[in-house]
Amino acid sequence: MRFYPEGHLMDTFENKAALSSPAALSEAMRDGKILEARAVMCNSGHDLVVDLKFMKGIIPREEGALGIREGTVRDIAMISRVNRPVCFVVQDFIRDHDGRMTALLSRREAQEKCRAAYIDRLAPGDVIDARVTHIEPFGVFADIGCGLVSLLPIDSISVSRIEHPRERFLPGMDIKAVVKSREGQRITLTHKELLGTWEENAASFHAGETVGGVIRSIESYGVFVELTPNLAGLAEVKENIFPGQQASVFIKSILPSRMKIKLIIIETFEGTPAKPAPPHYFFKGEHMDTFTYSPEDCEKRVVTRF
Repeated sequence: MRFYPEGHLMDTFENKAALSSPAALSEAMRDGKILEARAVMCNSGHDLVVDLKFMKGIIPREEGALGIREGTVRDIAMISRVNRPVCFVVQDFIRDHDGRMTALLSRREAQEKCRAAYIDRLAPGDVIDARVTHIEPFGVFADIGCGLVSLLPIDSISVSRIEHPRERFLPGMDIKAVVKSREGQRITLTHKELLGTWEENAASFHAGETVGGVIRSIESYGVFVELTPNLAGLAEVKENIFPGQQASVFIKSILPSRMKIKLIIIETFEGTPAKPAPPHYFFKGEHMDTFTYSPEDCEKRVVTRF
């Protein structure tokens, strides 16, 4: 059984079939299937009400997420799911005093299944699907399966440094990530290794071209201009520029042996930051043991080992 971030099952044929009738839902309960539907309300007792179309579903508070029962996860984990897809396993059916059927659901059980069969088996270097859930100045939190989240620190997002993760991602964006490390059940992610080596990125540019970029940092010896998320060039210091500005730059030279791109800043300007685009991934595999960013003939070696 494959496990995905919440929201991936909603529109699948299998999920729709299981939610097509009470009989199909009963069969899904017998098989222990993980399903998804939209949470429409969190009541005063912090139970989630789930829209199953033909009947109401209830996820009791303590079944809302791993850790709520133990007090290690706050109730905001439930409240924040309102109007969003939630995964669950059907545990039982009950009738209210008016004789209407209600399905008792457990998101916690779905997460337990995901953790035991998938997340606990992940190893450093594994490439996985993730969905950005929320963004903080220090990094992003991403759902790596059934609503279980891991941290992607800001310095692991790309080689080119950024001021805030919102420059790369939006909440709800589907991305790939690499398992960087794990400490017990806590997994930390990295992302930059999927965005290509220096040479792979530099292959898109040629000396003599004028291209767009973003001013990233200003040092005493030059200005770093991002050309792609994993590639920056160095230009001479110029007046009235500052980090975050858009720029047009002329490429003087590309030097793989020194891992350098020399630039001339033609113009800088203010502009509304573009909406982050889905990342372009060079690596297509499911696992990497090492990632060598630097060119083979470059004296400086930049290597990630998992």
